[in-house]
Amino acid sequence: MKELRLMKGNEAFAEAAIRAGADGYFGYPITPQSEVMEYLMAEKPEDRTGMVVLQAESEVAAINMVYGGASCGKRVLTSSSSPGISLKQEGISYIAGAELPCVILNVVRGGPGLGTIQPSQSDYFQSTKGGGHGDYKLIVLAPSSVQEMADFAGLGFDLAFKYRNPVLVLSDGAIGQMMEKVELEEQRPRFTEAEIIKNTPWATTGKTKNRERNIITSLDLDSLKQELHNIDLQKKYAEIQKNETRYEAISCDDAEYLIVAYGTSARLSQKAVDLLRAEGIKVGLLRPITLFPFPTEIIAKLAKQVKGILTVEMSAGQMIEDVRLAVGCTVKVEHFGRMGGIIPSPTEVVNAMHTKIIGG
Repeated sequence: MKELRLMKGNEAFAEAAIRAGADGYFGYPITPQSEVMEYLMAEKPEDRTGMVVLQAESEVAAINMVYGGASCGKRVLTSSSSPGISLKQEGISYIAGAELPCVILNVVRGGPGLGTIQPSQSDYFQSTKGGGHGDYKLIVLAPSSVQEMADFAGLGFDLAFKYRNPVLVLSDGAIGQMMEKVELEEQRPRFTEAEIIKNTPWATTGKTKNRERNIITSLDLDSLKQELHNIDLQKKYAEIQKNETRYEAISCDDAEYLIVAYGTSARLSQKAVDLLRAEGIKVGLLRPITLFPFPTEIIAKLAKQVKGILTVEMSAGQMIEDVRLAVGCTVKVEHFGRMGGIIPSPTEVVNAMHTKIIGG
């Protein structure tokens, strides 16, 4: 049965991964996501479900262990924070090229470089545009609560296996560290070997009398074959864009102005909407839940009814480019954000709406 607990976001994600039937976690400690691995080590899921938990010798080793586990049709995951995710990029590109399912959690901290251990949203480009080499996409889920940290562990595995594609959960240090009430799902059973053979015919499950071996690779020295593979990948990404776009629209029906924000920025922007409406200004909030696929259509639709759009990001402004692409030149789009690990206040968002959009 479902269970209610008071948990940190990182802990909720870890517990939800166990309950989602994960077979293995491979990671390396880095602030502010270390509680994911610490919780798993303390919880000892091998005693509960047989799930393997391993601290690798580096982030590079961890992502390649994920590659190996995913090749076998297993539900595997890793987690890290910004610099650690940067180290994983080559492996992530390999996994995407080999069309393998896995879940990756990034609890973002401020950069560039080692930066700070405080929360940020400056990994948007890396996450949505493909931080590694090649023409590939990750499915990117952006939680804005501890509950969604838990929910997106299971959803991540579901989407990863549905499309044979890595799923990135893009969180940040605030959501990873905050504590909220969370409802945890019932335990899913791990796949049996028979179920893996039946449900993942592409996996490397060995050669038998009735089954040929599968070879998992992202290497093809024949340019024409590699082009065809890329064309197939683009078709898959188009299908994901069509079927999996998720967003939350708050007070948008009568909105004359719009805020677009995700994650922690969406939480404080919702309060800013309340403050602006108390002033008599009709403002709505569009919260992308999937950053890829991006909710382009609904933003383009809302652009036809509003006088201006403010994007709120804990960065120098990255998502704003996708918002501007969505609306074309139909309406003014401006950005407000803080950097270096500083979380803006709702009052700052209200002031930015007045100076950049309403009075700008």
